[in-house]
Amino acid sequence: MTDDPNGLGFDLPEAKRLSTKRALAIAAGLVVLIGGAGLAGLLPKLTAKAALAENLQALESSAPRVEVVTPKTGTNSRPLKLPGSVRPREETVVYPRANGYVRAWKVDIGDKVAEGDLLAEIDTPELDQELEEARAELEKSKASLAQAEVSLNYAGVNLRRSEGLVAEGIAPAQELDDRRAQSQLGEANVNVSKAAVSASQAKLRQLGQLKSYARITAPFAGTVSSRSVERGSLVSPSTPLFKIAATDTLRVFVSVPQNLAPYVVKDTKAKVRIREFPGRTFDAVVARTSGTLDPASRTLNTEVHVPNDKNELLAGMYAEVELDVGTTRRSIEIPPTALMNDAAGLRVAVVDGDDTIRFRPITIERDAGSSIVVASGLDGSERVVRVASASLRDGQKVAPAR
Repeated sequence: MTDDPNGLGFDLPEAKRLSTKRALAIAAGLVVLIGGAGLAGLLPKLTAKAALAENLQALESSAPRVEVVTPKTGTNSRPLKLPGSVRPREETVVYPRANGYVRAWKVDIGDKVAEGDLLAEIDTPELDQELEEARAELEKSKASLAQAEVSLNYAGVNLRRSEGLVAEGIAPAQELDDRRAQSQLGEANVNVSKAAVSASQAKLRQLGQLKSYARITAPFAGTVSSRSVERGSLVSPSTPLFKIAATDTLRVFVSVPQNLAPYVVKDTKAKVRIREFPGRTFDAVVARTSGTLDPASRTLNTEVHVPNDKNELLAGMYAEVELDVGTTRRSIEIPPTALMNDAAGLRVAVVDGDDTIRFRPITIERDAGSSIVVASGLDGSERVVRVASASLRDGQKVAPAR
């Protein structure tokens, strides 16, 4: 059995050696084939990228589309309701004018008093002593005046006698001069005595007036809301005795916002509601306004008077005041999404007749939830961008769409 290394039953021809030139040619062919395949895959991508860039450039050069709305207009006759605090028509603290001791007090908290009613009596021993001294001083001044008048009359008699004697040459002229000086001195003494009497009378009247303050009376009709003295208490002009409040008519103070302040004037009708009286309203009227807005809150301080003849309402209560502003105001509403609030303040983007963005500053009257009621800045005829965006710029051209 002959050797068969290939197991084929015949001998394979000897492999020819690949020449260098042929190997290079084959390699070059493979490179061309692979490069062609890569180029065939790259060309569509390059074409798509160029098309995308062209589309983006066209999009940037064209005006962006924005959705616009016209503000909703209507009438706003909603009543103005404001919180307020109930206060007395008048309220004061009663002090004594004289030093002394409380002899008796006649009223207590809750008592009704009329103007001039006696509230308390004060013993004033020191003032009584001063009154006695003032009376004695007045009597002394009157006595001095009488003495001065007598001296003046006597000096007048001597003057007339000297004038006669000098005229007859019996008395020297110097004597006449002396008599005339004594008469003038007597007149001066009378004037001084009269002034002393007037001073004594004035002091006596002053002390008598202070003595009258020992009877403490009510300065006006009202209700005693506080008593702070007891019998025997030492009091002075700085000691509070009673507090009196006039509650037949009550005052309610409210702060009216700026946009409604021009409509609130004297005699404007109002209604007052108190939560302790459910279902009831109390008729009231605007008595006065401050006439100027508070620079901090931009509100008008308004005083409303409500009758309280039955004394049902108590000072210090919380109240809700409904004002009848007497006018129907035009309202302008925009979607909440149209509002832009940034460093420039509250604004909306408005598209003008040339389809150009213009920002308008506005002020808000109230937030109605589904809409914003605008107080100023719009007249209702504008085209407002429904959704405000930070990408919008003032002066930018847009393509409005509804």
